[in-house]
Parts: sequence; structure tokens; C-alpha cells
Amino acid sequence: MNNTEKLSNMLGLAQRAGKLISGEELVIKAVQSGQARLVFLANDAGSNVTKKTTDKCNYYNIEVSTVFNALELSMAIGKPRKTVAVVDAGFSKKMRTLME
Repeated sequence: MNNTEKLSNMLGLAQRAGKLISGEELVIKAVQSGQARLVFLANDAGSNVTKKTTDKCNYYNIEVSTVFNALELSMAIGKPRKTVAVVDAGFSKKMRTLME
């Protein structure tokens, strides 16, 4: 099992544990409120979503990962999404180690 698969499983776990916020508006809110620790943005998301999410995350100094496309991201969490924010420090730390 490679790291991308492990990362995908971690997202599923975080989703079941209630440690993910998904959907563009909610993710932006989570970033602004300081809840978001790590943001996953589908690498095939539209330019508006991509720009808005990236700009917000850069401003609030939150890491953005584009390792997944929309389908992979949706499969990982079980719902169709292009942006997902991890709000748990433990999960985000583990995910960062998998991304290195």
C-alpha cells in the first residue's frame, strides 16, 4: 500500500471520526476561524475554487495539498467534494508525514 492510499484511508478515518469539514464554503470558514489544520484541494477543481481556497489558505498560513483529484477525494470521504479541511491536529500531523 503506497502513501497516497494510506492518505486516502486516513481521510476516510478522519471523516468517520468527525474531524473533517468538507465543501467549499465550510472549508473557507474553517480556514478563517482557525479550525483548519490542513486543506485538501482536488487538483482538477475549477479555477475559481482553486484560487479562492489557495488564497485563503496562504493568507492564514494553512498548508494546501493537491495530491488527489476530485474523484479520489470524493471516494476517500464518501461524498462528492473538491475541498476538504482536516480540523484535528493528530490527523493532520500524520497526514503530513505521509505526504513527505
